[in-house]
This record gives sequence, structure tokens and C-alpha cells, in this order.
Amino acid sequence: MVRLVSPITGFVSWVGSGVTGFSENMALRRTLLAENLRLREEVGELREESIRNFGLQKDLDHLAEALSYTRAFEADLQVADLVYIDYASWLQTAILSTAPDTVRVNQPVVSGKGLVGRVVLVAGPYAKVQLITDRAASVGVMIERTHRQGVTKGAGRGNLELDYVSLQADVRVGDVVVTAGIDGVYPRGIPVGTIAAAIPGDALFYEIRVIPKVDFGLLDQVYVLKEETVPEAVKEALPDAQP
Repeated sequence: MVRLVSPITGFVSWVGSGVTGFSENMALRRTLLAENLRLREEVGELREESIRNFGLQKDLDHLAEALSYTRAFEADLQVADLVYIDYASWLQTAILSTAPDTVRVNQPVVSGKGLVGRVVLVAGPYAKVQLITDRAASVGVMIERTHRQGVTKGAGRGNLELDYVSLQADVRVGDVVVTAGIDGVYPRGIPVGTIAAAIPGDALFYEIRVIPKVDFGLLDQVYVLKEETVPEAVKEALPDAQP
């Protein structure tokens, strides 16, 4: 009788341990599923937070880049959104959205990469900017390596020409061109472009092609420099010749 009962007892014990193990496995599975769900929710929240912060971080990166060279002349910056840019016309301009009564004509406009242009018209919350690639735009510049001065003008297709650099000057492809601070509008030291070609011309000057530092096709936000420009009356005033 004992022999008959012993296998049954062992079988019951085995079944009992199996049920206990199964219950423990199910409890562990439920715990893991709950933990997995919690982690997914946390990942979702972090992803949403990252998306929300992306725009802010992008703005901060742009501002940091701009400040890296504006510190040289301690100009204040005002952020402005680009709402329109004219690519078709040779009179290349852009429209900015700004706070009313905060922007003035002739204030320089920059991006995180370099010079964009200057304000030429203000109307309420909007400001019209003449881009440096406009054929009517001119900027007093210098070659950063040698401080040789000249004037850039728009040359079409997003390029610039650097004029009035004599053949005696040391000019090299790859030289960086920056504002010289001599035109009464732009302060010294803002990146303008890089020399792509320098060919001796017929009038004792080089014919120099400059590629702008700014990719105007990527612009979405710019900075207006709160810089005091030289008044036109001062620039045009003649010296008094009388004793």
C-alpha cells in the first residue's frame, strides 16, 4: 500500500511545485510587462520633450554662433523670423517679422554664419532687408588675412564680386572676407564670404569672385544688430573751409 501511495505523493508534490513555479512565472511575466509598459511611456514622454525642445535648442545654437563673432564689437542682437525671400528678381530682398518700433533703417542683419544684409524699409511689424547678393548692394570689406580693403557687390546667382583690390595685393583662393567697418553701416569683423577666384583684370585690379558665408536657401531666422550706424547727414557733410 505504501508503495502505491508513494508515487502518487511524489506526483502530487511535482504537480504542486509545477503550479507554484507556473504562478511565479506568471507573476514575473506580469511584472515585466508592466515594467516594459512604464518604460515605453517614459520613452514616449522623453521623445515628446525632445521634439518640443528641438526648436529652442536650434535657436540657441544659432544665437551661440552669432555671438561668437558679435562679441568683437559688443552689439546687441534682436531675433527676427524670415517670412519672405525674393530669389527671382535681381533686386534680392527679404522680409522679416519683428516687434513694432524695434528696428530701424540701415541696421545690419546677420545669421549664425555671417552677413545677410541691411534693413532698407520698416512698416509696422515688418522690415525689408536688402541682401548682400543684391546687385545694388555694396559692403566695405577686407581680406581677413592681410586686411586689404575693398567693396563687395552682388554678382547674381548668389555670388559676390570683390572690387578695388589692386594687382599688387596678396590675394589667395580660400581667403576669408569680413566687413571692414568703413562704410558707416556694418561693424568690423562680420564674416562675408570666401574668395573662390582671383583673376588679374585690365584696370590694375583683380576680378575676384566671392562665395557668401550664408546659404540664403537655408535661412529661416536672422538677427538684427542693434548697432548705431553713421547718419547720412554726417557722411555727406563737407568740411567748413572758412577760418
